[in-house]
Amino acid sequence: MARSSSGFVAGLTAAAVVAVGVLAYQASASAPADLAVKPTAPGTAVPSTSPSGGPKQPVKNPLTVPAASGTGERVVYALADRRVWLVNAKDKATRTFAVMPSTVDPLPGSYTVTSRSGSVRGSDGVQIEHVVRFATAQDVAIGFSAAVDGSTPKPDPSKKTGGIRMKRADGDALWTFASIGAKVVVVA
Repeated sequence: MARSSSGFVAGLTAAAVVAVGVLAYQASASAPADLAVKPTAPGTAVPSTSPSGGPKQPVKNPLTVPAASGTGERVVYALADRRVWLVNAKDKATRTFAVMPSTVDPLPGSYTVTSRSGSVRGSDGVQIEHVVRFATAQDVAIGFSAAVDGSTPKPDPSKKTGGIRMKRADGDALWTFASIGAKVVVVA
C-alpha cells in the first residue's frame, strides 16, 4: 500500500510541474516584447489573473503619470518605480521608460534642467550621450544619460554617481523633450 501511495504522490507532483511549465510558457509567449510600447487604446486596462489565482484585476497602464507630479509639460522621475514619463502640456504621457538609478538620488521635488552635454565620459568612466542635468545632491550632479554602448548596468555602490541611465532610444527622446529650463519633477 505504501508503494502505491508514493507512486500516486510522485505522479501528482510530476503533473503539477508540467502544468506550471505550460503556464509559464504561455505567460512568456503572450508578454509584449517591449513594455515601453504604447497600448493600442490609451487609458484601457487589460484584465489579468492575480498570482494567487484570485479574481482578475486591471493591469496598471504604464502611461499613467504618477499622482502629485504637478501639471503641464514636464519630465517625471519616480524613484521607487525606477521610471521616467515625458508629459506634454495636456498632462498626458507621450512616453515612459524604465531607468537604472545612480547611487545618489535627488530629493523628491521640482527642478529645472540646468545643463546638457551631447557626449561626455560619465563619472563611472563609461562614455555617455544626451546628458540632461537637473539637480545636485551630496555634491554630485544628477542627470539623465544613455551609455553609448547601450548598457544600463547597476552602478557600483561604493562610488557616488549621479547618472540615471536609460536605453539609447529613450535617451534620444528625453534629449529632444527636455531642453534647458524644462521642468523635472521627482516623486518618491
